Amino acid sequence: MRNSRALAAVVAAGALVGFGAPSAAAWAEPSNIVAMPSVIARGGHLTVTVDGSSCHAAGSYVESPAFPRTHLKPISGGTTASATVKINHNAHPGAYDITANCGGKPLTRPHAFTVIHGGVRGGVGGGTTSGATRTDMAIGGALVTVAVVGGGVFWMRRRSESKA
Repeated sequence: MRNSRALAAVVAAGALVGFGAPSAAAWAEPSNIVAMPSVIARGGHLTVTVDGSSCHAAGSYVESPAFPRTHLKPISGGTTASATVKINHNAHPGAYDITANCGGKPLTRPHAFTVIHGGVRGGVGGGTTSGATRTDMAIGGALVTVAVVGGGVFWMRRRSESKA
């Protein structure tokens, strides 16, 4: 009974190692492409990261219709490589694919990033306009007016209290 349990444990461990070997070999292939930022203006710099130890091979590159072919540089301490690319000034707004070619094996990520016309809307403090808008000027003027009137009322009230 003990021998059959030991044999079953050895067979199970061997099966796990056997099933794990093909997936370990797949890590050498390019397996994932990440583009940061995912939304970018024309002329901006995009960082593309590709997973897979085959991307450390000389001649590995990334390309897209929005930027020229760029060689990948290995990131030390792992199986990842990256490249910083500049988006073409004449790129049309829209979503773009990225193709990585690592060790002669291509991988394409569809709609990896989006090119927009103008600056990126970043929420509060976004850079889509230069200078203050009419709304900004109206709000600022109203706040200054309220401050002047409030200060005048406070000053007049203090003055009348000191006479009494």
